[in-house]
Amino acid sequence: METMEAWMLFWIISGALATAVAALLALAMLRGRAGAASPAAYDLQVYRDQLAEVDRERARGAIADADAERIRAEISRRILAADAQLESTGTGTGPGQPAAAGRAAAVLGAVVLIGGSAGLYLVLGTPGKPDMGLQQRLANAEVARESRPSQAEVEGDLPASPPRDVAPEFAELMEKLRAAVANRPGDVRGLRLLVRNEANMGNFRAAYKAQEKLLSMLGDRAGAEEYADYAELMIIAARGYVSPEAEKALMAALRRDPRHGAARYYMGLMAAQTGRPDRTFKVWRALLEEGPGDAPWIAPIREQIGQVARRAGVNYTAPQPGEAAPALRGPNAEDRQAAADMSAEERQQMIRSMVTGLSERLADEGGTAAEWARLIGAYGVLGETERAQQAWSDAKQAFAGQPQALEQLRAAAVRAGVSE
Repeated sequence: METMEAWMLFWIISGALATAVAALLALAMLRGRAGAASPAAYDLQVYRDQLAEVDRERARGAIADADAERIRAEISRRILAADAQLESTGTGTGPGQPAAAGRAAAVLGAVVLIGGSAGLYLVLGTPGKPDMGLQQRLANAEVARESRPSQAEVEGDLPASPPRDVAPEFAELMEKLRAAVANRPGDVRGLRLLVRNEANMGNFRAAYKAQEKLLSMLGDRAGAEEYADYAELMIIAARGYVSPEAEKALMAALRRDPRHGAARYYMGLMAAQTGRPDRTFKVWRALLEEGPGDAPWIAPIREQIGQVARRAGVNYTAPQPGEAAPALRGPNAEDRQAAADMSAEERQQMIRSMVTGLSERLADEGGTAAEWARLIGAYGVLGETERAQQAWSDAKQAFAGQPQALEQLRAAAVRAGVSE
C-alpha cells in the first residue's frame, strides 16, 4: 500500500511540474506572438517617425519648404503602401488567424511536453522504485570493478592501430633484436631494450608482453618501476582502460613503493572508471599537491580533477601551475596569543582537535613525510604512545623504500618514545 501511495505521489508531483513548465512555455509563445510585429507594421512606425522628424526640421528652418513637401510626399506614399500590406496580410493588432494559430501551437507543445515526458520515463525510468542509496551505489561500483572486461577482451574489441612508419634500417634492426632476445632467454638488458623500442614503434601489446617476460625473469628482484611500467603499457594498449590485469600490476608496484606516483595515478583512474570518483579525487588531489610540477601525471590530473571533484560532491579549487600547495605552518602570533588566554584544559582540547584533523587527512588522502612526522610527534606530546606507535607503523609502510623519509620519521618516533 505504501509503495502504491508513493508511486501515485510521484506521478502527481511529476505531472504538476510538467504542466507548470508547459504553461510557462505556452505563455511565452503567446506573448511572443502577440507582441511580435510584422515587417510591414515595423516599417509603418518608422515612416511615421520620419514624417514627424521632417516637420520638426522644417519648423527649425533646417529644411526648405519645397524640400520638406517633397520628402513628406515620398514618406506618405510609403506609409500608404505599408498600411495596405498590413491590411492584406491580416497582421494588425486585432484578433485573427495568427493569434489562433499561436494558441493551437502552444496547446500542442504542452501536450507533447507532458505526454513525451511521461512516455520517456516509462521507457527509461523505473516507476515505483525509490532512489538508490549510497551503500547500494558503492556496492554496484564494487560489482562493476569485479566484473569489468579483461585486458584481452578489451583489446579484441578495439580497432587495429595502423603501424607507425619507420625507416627501413630501424625495422631491420628491430627484427634482429627480436631474434636475439628469443635466442637468449636470460638477456635482461636485451629485454629492456626490446620493451622500449616496441613501445616507441607503437607496438604496445608486444611491449607489455616483453615486459611480462622481464618480470618473470627478474622474480623477486623486480621493483615498483618494472611493475608500474608493465601496467602502463597494458593501459596504453587498451586505449586508457585499466583492466584487472593492469590493476594487479599496479598493486604489485604499490606494495613495493606505496608512494609511486604513476601507479597511484592509474589506480585513481581505475576508481573513476568503476564508479568511485571519491577515491579518485583523494588520490589525485594528494598527487597534485605533492608535485613535483613536472611529473608526467600532473597535467592529466589538472585537466580532469575539477570534473572528478564535482562527481565526488567536493568543492575544490586546484592550485595553479607554479603555486605551491598549502604548507605546514606552526602557530602564528595570533594563535599563540589565543592559546595564552586559554586554560590548560582548553589548550589540550585545541591541540587534540588539530591532531585529529591531521590524522584523518593523512588516513584519507596521504601526505608528506614531514606531515607524518608531525603527527607522530604530536601524539608523543599528548602522551598517546599507542597512537604514536600506530602512526609510525603506518608511515613506515607508506614510505617503504625511501631511506631519507624513513630517517625523518624514525627521528620523530624516537622523540615520541616509540619503539622500532
